[in-house]
Amino acid sequence: MNPIAFSVLAARETGPAVMPETPRLASLDAYRGLAMLLMASGLLRLPEVAPHFPDSRVWQVIGFHWEHVLWRGCSLHDLIQPAFSFLVGAALPFSMASRMARGQSPAALWGKVLWRALVLVLLGVALRSIGREMTYWTFEDTLSQIGLGYPLLFAVACFGRKAPWVALGLVLIGWWTAFAAYPLPPPDFNWEQYGGKAWFSGFEAHWNQNGNAAWAFDRWFLNLFPREAGFMGNHGGYSTLSFIPTLGTMILGLIAGRWLKNDWPAGDQESGKPRPMRIFGWLVLTGIICLTLGWGLDRLGWSPLVKRIWTPSWTLFSGGWCFMAMAAFYLLADVWELKRFFLPLTIVGMNSIAMYVLVDGMGGFLGQTIHTHFGSRPFFVFGGPFAPLLQGSAVLMICWLVMFWMHRRKLYLRV
Repeated sequence: MNPIAFSVLAARETGPAVMPETPRLASLDAYRGLAMLLMASGLLRLPEVAPHFPDSRVWQVIGFHWEHVLWRGCSLHDLIQPAFSFLVGAALPFSMASRMARGQSPAALWGKVLWRALVLVLLGVALRSIGREMTYWTFEDTLSQIGLGYPLLFAVACFGRKAPWVALGLVLIGWWTAFAAYPLPPPDFNWEQYGGKAWFSGFEAHWNQNGNAAWAFDRWFLNLFPREAGFMGNHGGYSTLSFIPTLGTMILGLIAGRWLKNDWPAGDQESGKPRPMRIFGWLVLTGIICLTLGWGLDRLGWSPLVKRIWTPSWTLFSGGWCFMAMAAFYLLADVWELKRFFLPLTIVGMNSIAMYVLVDGMGGFLGQTIHTHFGSRPFFVFGGPFAPLLQGSAVLMICWLVMFWMHRRKLYLRV
């Protein structure tokens, strides 16, 4: 029997008391809050400040890590979307347990999953369409990517312990095969016409920007929608089908979430060793393995490390960092119970969708409003180069205060 159906049946026969409400891990909210604040830190416009200090190693490092790398490689900013996707998977076992404890049927669970997926996809489209003359039908943004993969993630979560590992293998191998098997563009291919670039040569050329299998799919699929002009290629190299390897990242999160839910916070009577420290060890070890595999695939030339098309090496490499970050937050917030130190992050993490919509949909408007009413003079107190940082800090503080106000009144945007 499907595990979900069995659990719901048990709850109905014995009463909901046998399935108490699953405790909320502070680490999940804190880590999600960090991911959202890093996303919102784009408002600080740090890459605009860094060029004013070309001789400062610190500012050059800051400038690099607050932007996406052009193609191959990884910066801190590149790890934001994987973290958000990973945490969707990590939270799913807790969400499923909570809903089953309330006696929801499998049909109701699937209805909620499909509704959430649809809302996330359309919300992503709506945010991408702000400022345009008509609906901008693309699906490469974080919310749409998660929405497209969420029903598949839920399907994987309905099966046993081996299912996530099998699904992860199928995703990574299938995604790699699709790119490796797609014919390379001809020598006279007009990269500029399609907004692409030949970053690689040889076998790695299968993963060039807007000359790959995912780009070919979008050249057909996205032109089925009404558009201001025909779709030639995404200038960032992003694609709709990247939701498939993003699903791989969510599956890694699902694996971590199952470990956290099934064993936290009970001790291990047999070994006499605190079970939370075992979980911490599993998270760290898995993170190291994923980092090594992802880096190795890139170094061997089998799968270049490219976030924009979410290569298999990127799924593993970024997933490794997610496991390491999850381990750190779990140790500090849940094992050592230092929750109060993470309150500023938790406030954002518990209302992540609201924060995302506020920053992505109204960040520019808030910045322009501040400029309109106060002008640029207040932001030049510490010198001209820091004006973007100071103005962005004001916008970011407003966004956080809105989250704080919602938290105090227990107003949470749920999808």
